[in-house]
Amino acid sequence: MSWSSPKSTDSNQPIEKPALLPQIVINTRPVERAAPLTEHLQAAGMSVIDMPMLTLEARPTTEQDMGLMRQWFAGDYQALVIVSPTAAASGLAVWQALEHERQAQKSSENASQQKETGFTGLEAPSHLIAVGEATAAVLNDAKLAASSYQVLQPLIANNEGMLAMPEIDSLQAGDKLLVWRGLGGRRLLVDTLQARGVHIDSIAWYERKMPADAMTQYEQWQMQFLAQQSKQQATSTAQPIVIVSSGTAFEHWEAIVKAVAAKASESNKDKIASSPLQLNDFAYVVLGERLANMVARQQLSYWRVEDLAPVTILAAIHSPIVDSM
Repeated sequence: MSWSSPKSTDSNQPIEKPALLPQIVINTRPVERAAPLTEHLQAAGMSVIDMPMLTLEARPTTEQDMGLMRQWFAGDYQALVIVSPTAAASGLAVWQALEHERQAQKSSENASQQKETGFTGLEAPSHLIAVGEATAAVLNDAKLAASSYQVLQPLIANNEGMLAMPEIDSLQAGDKLLVWRGLGGRRLLVDTLQARGVHIDSIAWYERKMPADAMTQYEQWQMQFLAQQSKQQATSTAQPIVIVSSGTAFEHWEAIVKAVAAKASESNKDKIASSPLQLNDFAYVVLGERLANMVARQQLSYWRVEDLAPVTILAAIHSPIVDSM
């Protein structure tokens, strides 16, 4: 990690210390998930730039998806794992639709009943396991008075934490697990349970894509940052910090930083006086072991966190950093 320091001066001259700029933090979380973290870090005196490296786009619900939902609804699975608030909201909507469908069918089959009884709530056919507070909140906040389900959470909001849960640890050969998720993502849970003989199905309610304006946004920020750094009146005390919560987001970030650096180096029209930033000009806050390994392999400095709570990330930034150099 590189740090800036005041220039030495003659002892007979007054020392003019440069004004310190706030610590710069780049939040790469998707737009719909970035605000709580950004606000918390800003309240702590940091300069936060929202620069999403992922956008979440809904995927069409297929007949196969509906078939899996009906199997889960019928009690064919021992547990359901929900990995994100977006997956929770999408799956919950289909769950409610299936419950309406079931109750309408019951009403029509009951010859003695003159009218439909109406929606009476949701009853979970299996364990519900939410990864993280925000995911659990989507399910808990949507509960109706008549609904009957409990949302379970791992002590640590990641794959390792889920594997330690009794409801997951007890799964054995022949058992079935359903996962609500986005397209792609971490596979430790899936790989570990499949090796144990557990059958796993998943529904990808959405997919992660690079935002169309991500590269332009980064280029504009870099130009402003380097121009500011070139001024003698102000200096930052540390590298900009980048918060990354998924491997896909880091891959997008890496591609953009390298592409912009190559473009700036090759173009004679580039107006940036300083050299373009490289991956190692930043420090990283990364979620979990897999991401930590990704940045460590590139000899980047980082803090590893096990959840994305704003207080956790702020505490990490204030702790010693792992220098992979």
